[in-house]
Amino acid sequence: MHKKLSLLFPDQELDYKRISEVTLHDIGMENIIACLSDQKNERTYIGNVMRMMTDSPENAKYRSDIFDDLLKNPDIRERITTLFDRINFLREYGSYKHDHDHTAGVWDLLHRLEEINDYIQCIDSIYECLSNADIRSEGLLALKEYVHSLYTDNGYDGLKKDISMLRADTQNIKSVTVGINLNERFEACGIGVVSINNKPFTRSHIVSHFMDRISGKDNIRDGNEWNDDYRFDEFTEKNTFISGPEVIPPVFSPMAMLTLMNVSEADERIRGITKYMDDITDRMLHNTVMHLRDVLNRYTMLTITDITDLMPEFIYYIRWAEFIEKQQEKGFRFCKPEVISGAVSMKAIGLYNIRLLESETAKREDIVVNDLDFSDEHTLYVLTGANRGGKTTITQAVGQLFFMAQGGIYVPAVTFEYTPVDSIYTHFPADEDKTLDLGRLGEECRRFRQVFIEATKNSLLLLNETFSTTSFEEGYFIARDCSKAILQKGCRTIYNTHMHKLAYDIDELNDTAGPHKAASLTVASQNGIRSFKVSVAPPSGLSYAADIAEKYGVTYAMLTEADNKEKD
Repeated sequence: MHKKLSLLFPDQELDYKRISEVTLHDIGMENIIACLSDQKNERTYIGNVMRMMTDSPENAKYRSDIFDDLLKNPDIRERITTLFDRINFLREYGSYKHDHDHTAGVWDLLHRLEEINDYIQCIDSIYECLSNADIRSEGLLALKEYVHSLYTDNGYDGLKKDISMLRADTQNIKSVTVGINLNERFEACGIGVVSINNKPFTRSHIVSHFMDRISGKDNIRDGNEWNDDYRFDEFTEKNTFISGPEVIPPVFSPMAMLTLMNVSEADERIRGITKYMDDITDRMLHNTVMHLRDVLNRYTMLTITDITDLMPEFIYYIRWAEFIEKQQEKGFRFCKPEVISGAVSMKAIGLYNIRLLESETAKREDIVVNDLDFSDEHTLYVLTGANRGGKTTITQAVGQLFFMAQGGIYVPAVTFEYTPVDSIYTHFPADEDKTLDLGRLGEECRRFRQVFIEATKNSLLLLNETFSTTSFEEGYFIARDCSKAILQKGCRTIYNTHMHKLAYDIDELNDTAGPHKAASLTVASQNGIRSFKVSVAPPSGLSYAADIAEKYGVTYAMLTEADNKEKD
C-alpha cells in the first residue's frame, strides 16, 4: 500500500501543537484569515490548518516550496479551482461515505458510476496541468509522479472505456414517478415507485396539472386506477423514513483536518429514502443493475479519497496565493521564508504588520518597515517607547512572521530567515470581565504562569504590557523575575512594556542569565513625533509614569487644555 500523499502534512508522526484562538486574535491574524474567502467552511479550514504548528524545518520548507510553486503558476490554480465543485460532490456523496452493510442498489451504483467518471476527469485535468507546469517543490512533484502512475496504469484506459459505455447506457434515466398514499389527516402513510422514465418532468406537465387538480373538489379523481404497464410497489407506515445515522463531527488530527463540511441532516434523510427505493428499482431495472454491478465490481479497490482529500489542501494554498498576489499588485512587499539553523534563529529585514494592509487606502510608502533578529545575544527583547509609538504593532508583526512562514505562506518582509518554533504564546491585556474573581494582577499572574509552563525553549513568547495593571513597584518586581525565568528557559520573547526601568536594568538581568541574553529594544520618538522605527538601544528616557499619564490624558497640559475647552 502506498503512503497517503498530503500537501500540508507530509509526516503524520510529527507532534503538532494547536495554538489558541486567543493567540490567533492577539497577533492580528483572525481578521486576515477572514479576508481569504467568502466561504465560512474554507476560512475555518485555513485557520485550523495554520493553528497546528510544529518546529520541524522539513515541514516548513515542504509547505513553503509548494506555495511558491502555486503562486508562480496561476494556471495550475485556475485549473484546480475549476475542479472544486466536482471534488466537493465526490467528498460529500462519494461511495466511501455510504454504509456498506447492504448490497449496493441502483442509486448507489449510479452514484458510484458518476463518482468514477468525475474521478477520471479530475485525474485527466490534474495530469495535464502538472505535466506542463514548471514545478520544483517536493510535494507537487510527488503528486505529479502519483497522477502520472495512475494515468499510465494499464487498467486506466479500460476504466475510461467501461465508464464511458456505462454512462451511455444509463443516460436515458431522467425521472421517477412516485405514488403517495394519504391517511385521514392528509399525512403521507405510504410511498412507492410507479415508473422510471426516459424524460424529465417539467413544471408545465406536472406542477400546473397538480395545481389545477386540487383547486376544486370536482377535479379530485374518482378511484386510483393505473395504466396496465404501471406497477405500484408500496412502502407502508412500517417503513417510515428515517433521517439516517448520527453525523459525527470531524476530529482535528492532521488528516481529519481534510473534512471541509459535514453532511447535512437533509442529505442523510434523502439517503434514507433512497435506500428504501432501491429494492423496487432493482426489480424494475434488473438487467441494468446487473450490468452496473458487473462492471463496477472490477474497480472496487479504486481509492478516490487519495485525490479528493487533496482538494481542501489546494484550497488552503490557492486562497492565500490569491490574497498575496493581490497585495503584491498594489506594491506591497512579500517574500518566501527561508529556514535556517545556527546561532541566529531569526533575521527579518523590512518586516511590517500585515494588518496595515486592511485599509483599502493603504499605500506602500506609508508603511514603516523594520529589521530585527533573534540570537543568543537577543533572546529576550524588552521593548519600550512612547504610547501609540507602534510597540504592539511590531510585537504582532513578529508573531505573524512565524505564523505565516510555518504555514508555508509568503511573509510581509523583504527577507525572512528563521528557525521554526513549536508554538506561539501570547500574554496580552485581559478583558475586564475576566478579572473579576482574581483581580487584574491575579489574572495576569495566573495566565502568565500557564503560558510559561506550556512554552519550551523552541517557542515564541509575545508579552504585551504584562504586569502593567498594578503599581510600578509591584509590576516591576514580578516582571523582573519573570524575565529571568524566560532567559533561563531560552525561548524567543518580545516583552512590550511601559516599565522603562526593566529595560534600564538589562545588564543586571544578563549577569544572572546563562547563554541567553536580554536586550533593550526601543521605538524611537523625537519631540513627540513617532517614527515607528525600532532599534537595539537603551530606553529613550521617558518615564513609565509620564507615558501612562499621557496615555490617559492626565498630564498638566492635557488636563488644563481639556478644562478650558469644557468652559468654552
